[in-house]
Amino acid sequence: MVRVANCAGWLWDRFSGLRDALAGPVDVVTGDYLAEPTLRQLALDKQRDPELGYAQSFLAQFTDAVDLLVERGARLVVDAGGLNPAGLAARCRRVIAEAGHDLVVAHVEGDDVLGRLGEFGPLEHLDDGRPLADWGHQPGTANAYLGGWGITAALAAGAHVVVTGRVTDASLTTGVAAWWHGWSVEDTSQEAWDRLAGAVAAAHVIECGPQATGGNFSGFTTVPRVDDLGYPIAEIAADGTAVITKHETAGGMVTTDTVTAQLLYEIQGPTYLNPDVTVDLSAVTVTHEAPDRVSLTGVRGSPPSPTTKLAITAPGGFESSLSFYATGLDLEAKVDLLRTHVERITGALDLSLLRVDRIGAPVEDPPDQWAAAQQILVTAQARDRAQVGAERFIAPLTGLFLPGYPGLYVNPLRVANPVVEYWPTLLPTDALAHEVVLADGARLPVKDTPVRAEFRGQPPSVPAPGVDASGDTTRAPLGFVAHARCGDKGGNSNVGFWPIGASDEAWAWLRAAVSVEWVAEVYPGVAVERHEFPGLRAVHLVIHGILGKGASSNGRPDIAGKAVAEFLRARHVDVPTTLLAEVSQEGSHG
Repeated sequence: MVRVANCAGWLWDRFSGLRDALAGPVDVVTGDYLAEPTLRQLALDKQRDPELGYAQSFLAQFTDAVDLLVERGARLVVDAGGLNPAGLAARCRRVIAEAGHDLVVAHVEGDDVLGRLGEFGPLEHLDDGRPLADWGHQPGTANAYLGGWGITAALAAGAHVVVTGRVTDASLTTGVAAWWHGWSVEDTSQEAWDRLAGAVAAAHVIECGPQATGGNFSGFTTVPRVDDLGYPIAEIAADGTAVITKHETAGGMVTTDTVTAQLLYEIQGPTYLNPDVTVDLSAVTVTHEAPDRVSLTGVRGSPPSPTTKLAITAPGGFESSLSFYATGLDLEAKVDLLRTHVERITGALDLSLLRVDRIGAPVEDPPDQWAAAQQILVTAQARDRAQVGAERFIAPLTGLFLPGYPGLYVNPLRVANPVVEYWPTLLPTDALAHEVVLADGARLPVKDTPVRAEFRGQPPSVPAPGVDASGDTTRAPLGFVAHARCGDKGGNSNVGFWPIGASDEAWAWLRAAVSVEWVAEVYPGVAVERHEFPGLRAVHLVIHGILGKGASSNGRPDIAGKAVAEFLRARHVDVPTTLLAEVSQEGSHG
């Protein structure tokens, strides 16, 4: 097996991540720094300084932990190169030399196609089918999602540190597994697809760091040392099966629940697409092997699609927001008055978006001032910075102290921050110039899989079975008997639910309770897809369009829909009384 640790799940993951991942024996450390809007942030850095464009946070981690990396004898693979993998590779070499070490650094190129967009046809939006020409924004970055074979080639060429630009999150680990086990890109047997798919599943579990050890977990109240979570490790065998674990010294836990949560995160159904393999998760199974050791089996693979995802970003204007508070009595009248003032002040402005969102509600007979308050978030976007700037937007709204409702106070949160517009589309994989660049400048073209197959879409949505009306029920929050995890993909939110406890009764009830109709009660008029994962005993939903244009530009208080699952867990449903008694000792709902 190869023992792969993760040290980062996004651009600003904790500084000690690389050192923490090296706290015990590992063969390779991976780090994922590139969320969907991140490349636009790196583009702004590169505009200010052409030598930047990479994750400076990683360089700080690397400088701190390079001695430990050498001591462990581990290799390192990160996508922190962003828009300038060559520049980051050069900086890593400088850090290595200054520390007195002799490590080989290589980088992977081919994802950046900004200068070639005219070659690829209409580049239709993945969700609504519009051609890129109708977008109305000037692309500033355009990066295709590369597979893992470039990483495999770099490691095979002797690299100790591999820096990439935009690869899929899973590619960081699949490239490592293929190198370690000697898998061949030209092997098109069923066994080859299955083992590569298994590595993708393991990679998906560890790619977001502590989310696999108890972070962002609906059962967080049961997690030991929840304030000091460790990073996960995937032990990937030659056949692609894996065990998810962590260092013994690290906080948190690895259980079937924490692994299930991450498997259900940011997927669009049982079929998980990757440039190197199409992954079938419908029969995936997680099994408790020992404390903090969970095996991952049942993943199947097939040839990948001839296309890969292309993420295009553009400057989208500017955004400002203010947080007003209304306290105590006459709450509806206070909010109505605030809306009147907002409409008057913004009526003459040229805005592309204006939102007024009410967050929370005062409690009855409040014990203190803060329990009596409701937040009202006012958010505006405009192409012209001045339209949402301090003079024309912020100052008039903060000036409502005197003519506003009683008890009004306000805090500006963002003033003319840049907005990132996001356009997801597809392009042919064979159009990419996927290459490894070695330290001496030599370039190694990366071989592509010789077999690809058209993707025919996710399996049909599965309706919920009928509810068994017999037996006593109690009205209670769904979260008393079910865990959940959600994730974002563009404007869509996915949510997976699975029962607390492993009884047949709990699974049978959950299948019936989590229906498309139940979701439509709070998200009317949106398309919802529903699938089941019997091996995980999970119901999975994709709720289309509730995140607007995506996390980088929708203006929602919860821009990435991180709380969608917890909102749905808080909704009351009729739960069998016997089921509530069965899980009452879990303590997972706080």
